[in-house]
Amino acid sequence: MADHSAERPSKQTRDQTPPVEPLFAAQCTIGDSSFLQHFKLKRYPRKPNRIVLEKTRHAPHISNKFGALTIYFKEIQEYFSISYSEIAWVSSIMLAAMYAGGPISSILVNRYGSRPVVIAGGILCAIAMVTASFGNTIMHLYICIGIIGGLGLSFNLQPSLTIIGKYFHVRRPIANGLAMAGSPVFLCTLAPLNQFLFDNFGWRGSFFILGGMLLNCCVAGALMRPIGGRVKGKQPAKENGTANEHSAANGASASAGATSTSGCVDKVNKFIDLSLFKHRGFLIYLAGNVLMFFGFFAPVVFLAPYAKHMGVDEYSAAFLLSILAMVDMIARPGTGLVANTKWIRPKIQYFFSFSVAYNGVCHLLCPFAPGYGGLVTYAVFFGIAFGMVCALLFESLMDLVGAQRFSSAVGLVTIIECCPVLLGPPIGGALVDVFNDYKYMYYTCGAVMLAAGMFLFVMNFYNYRMLEREKKELERSVELSAAEQVTMREGEETGDSHA
Repeated sequence: MADHSAERPSKQTRDQTPPVEPLFAAQCTIGDSSFLQHFKLKRYPRKPNRIVLEKTRHAPHISNKFGALTIYFKEIQEYFSISYSEIAWVSSIMLAAMYAGGPISSILVNRYGSRPVVIAGGILCAIAMVTASFGNTIMHLYICIGIIGGLGLSFNLQPSLTIIGKYFHVRRPIANGLAMAGSPVFLCTLAPLNQFLFDNFGWRGSFFILGGMLLNCCVAGALMRPIGGRVKGKQPAKENGTANEHSAANGASASAGATSTSGCVDKVNKFIDLSLFKHRGFLIYLAGNVLMFFGFFAPVVFLAPYAKHMGVDEYSAAFLLSILAMVDMIARPGTGLVANTKWIRPKIQYFFSFSVAYNGVCHLLCPFAPGYGGLVTYAVFFGIAFGMVCALLFESLMDLVGAQRFSSAVGLVTIIECCPVLLGPPIGGALVDVFNDYKYMYYTCGAVMLAAGMFLFVMNFYNYRMLEREKKELERSVELSAAEQVTMREGEETGDSHA
């Protein structure tokens, strides 16, 4: 079965669409730029000839790209004479605005489709970087890069994630891993490029150039072809059984949520599915991610400044991000391949829990890395851990709720997670200001992520056990009801014979 067979275009739609080779549209990097890259996947004959792999700019992968933008942080900090925590608010506000705009993006995607929303997001990102180049205060950067840029990123995040679930089903983890691999591909060159731009044009000129590059997001959005139009209403998700089991066992189907609400809530459910808050697996995922994001972004944001603090030259510090990106580039599709195996995919939540805990261990060991060689080793292992989380973050969410409810799930997740995303890097920067040392920031982030990974593992174990128990009870009740119907029929037949 082809990966896109779950929502196959009608014959009329295919006839109206010109043949196009499989595409990989890598969308804009976090406040830096975007690029397009083509991939060809093996297809089955006589199937629709369009496969679109969309480069998702979701949270981890967004932080990855803004890791390259942090090359400018030290110089901006000196230019405005501000503290570490104040400069960290730039990326925090941007990420929080991106997450807070999730529900708005979800509603727009459900209403207008992915293509126009992504194009609008690309324009907003470009405007954010260009206007930031004229800033004279740190507050100006907060508004331009933080709020405007974050809103533009939210308009790219949701469509990119949603469209993968519409095109792929059987090999969806592999598709997610391949799509997300485009991000570190460009980061490999972006970090040194940013250093080159800064040396020749300063941070203002660099921001202006990057703003122009961000217009390529509009091109990436134009490649997001809809499949047979928008899906009207809520339809049952066609998953590998996992999402259906989660939904059935938790009693949280879309129709049930709609019938149990009234008034204002019922109207809201027409745009975004609030019944997900009755879904046990969704709540476990949400609680673990909220804890995780307190320590997820700061290590990336402060990697280059940490290297400079240790006496590493600017280009070598920037090269650490390139090393991380090159490893990340391999780790993401590799994780997708592993996650798609018959041993891992049925219990993919355990794999995600392990990846989160692995990140925490890397951060705890980072302060013990001696010299630049130690930082390179840290960047390699952190790249593997980072790529694992990036490849599994939203794949695990789709495994829980199914493709049809995924758009609403992402919107709800992002709006709630904007708080830890907003506070994480500034808290890390505050620790650097207080102790004048980065190691305590890495210790804290490592401990937080390790705790989040352990929480997810334990709670997912509990959830899987409950799902199995509820499935058995459901099967038993079905058997009992069937037996009762047979008994009633026999009784009716006996009564008729006596009559």
